[in-house]
Amino acid sequence: MGAGILSGLRVVEISAFIAAPLGGATLAAMGADVIRIDPPGGGVDIGRWPLHRGRSLYWAGLNQGKRSVTIDMRHAPGQEKVAKIITAPGDGAGIFLTNLPSSGWSSYTELKKVRDDLIMLLITGNRDGTAAVDYTVNAALGFPLITGPDGYEGPVNHVLPAWDAMTGFLAATAILAAERHRRLTGDGQLVELSLSDVGLTVAGHLGFIGEAVIEETPRGRFGNHVYGTFGRDFVTRDGRRVMVLALTPRQWRSLVEATGLSGEFRNLEARLGLYFNDEGDRWRGRQEICDLLEAWISVRTLASVAAAFDANKVMWGPYQTFKELVADDQRASSANPLFADVEHPGIGTYPTPGSPLRFGGVEGVAPKPAPKLGEHTDEVLREFDL
Repeated sequence: MGAGILSGLRVVEISAFIAAPLGGATLAAMGADVIRIDPPGGGVDIGRWPLHRGRSLYWAGLNQGKRSVTIDMRHAPGQEKVAKIITAPGDGAGIFLTNLPSSGWSSYTELKKVRDDLIMLLITGNRDGTAAVDYTVNAALGFPLITGPDGYEGPVNHVLPAWDAMTGFLAATAILAAERHRRLTGDGQLVELSLSDVGLTVAGHLGFIGEAVIEETPRGRFGNHVYGTFGRDFVTRDGRRVMVLALTPRQWRSLVEATGLSGEFRNLEARLGLYFNDEGDRWRGRQEICDLLEAWISVRTLASVAAAFDANKVMWGPYQTFKELVADDQRASSANPLFADVEHPGIGTYPTPGSPLRFGGVEGVAPKPAPKLGEHTDEVLREFDL
């Protein structure tokens, strides 16, 4: 494996929780030198669950491939050291990523006095700088009130911190855009990115904002149906659940061929006055379609369903637990070049992902463990003559 496409880029990160650490980990996985600075003993996320042998798997996953430095930033001597690391010279240096309150010595204004072309990416909860986290942003956007079964009262939260993840990946993109701008113009800049703006942007792109404004009837709840097309979960004879979709006419034809229900579906189209090659008509006739598919799938084992669906290139997938994922799915093992079996100090060895990006002609970076807290403190202080 090579040094990575971002070899020569240096980012200093002072962060907590998900969005900013994920942004740094994304850059590190492509070869950037990401130096995470924490207070002695770690920040507020050092012991976040899940834990194994007293160490946070969460922290380990979000800090893979970084260098870890601990410096007491409560007092002037530590603040001066950190400021010097952030503003140190170098073509690919002078980049600061944070989602912690930035004022005084760590503000863009003060750091820019030392390095005029500084790039600083500041992640906030709301655009105005007020606090928000993924779970409060998601609550306000409306998604929990259209998630869940029809007729259910109250919100249904999901366990994936989607807005944190999107913000983290977008933070990496923003840093690369700002660094390109600096190479072309010589100018650094403060880049601001808020979780709520990311969520609002995605809601806008996907039509939720427009729909709420121009449609009189609000979006309802439809359980596990995929809105506006055909998709739902089904149970096999041996008690396994599968997700089956037909988003396109070709996928619909594949599903019909795999099940041998072409006659039944033609009769259903005639009875309902619908044409199932049309996505909207598949949505309108979803319950009747599900009744036919449920009868077909429920008398077959998962293996039998998989054989028929795969032979006809049906869009489908099994539901599986994380335990089943790592035990049975080759995509989540070292058989997938995304992963390598990496030993994480104090935790153990398990498949660890690198970057999902594959660049032609440039070797990727081998997945690396997260460092021990403060592991590189002496090394970095020597490197920067501190």
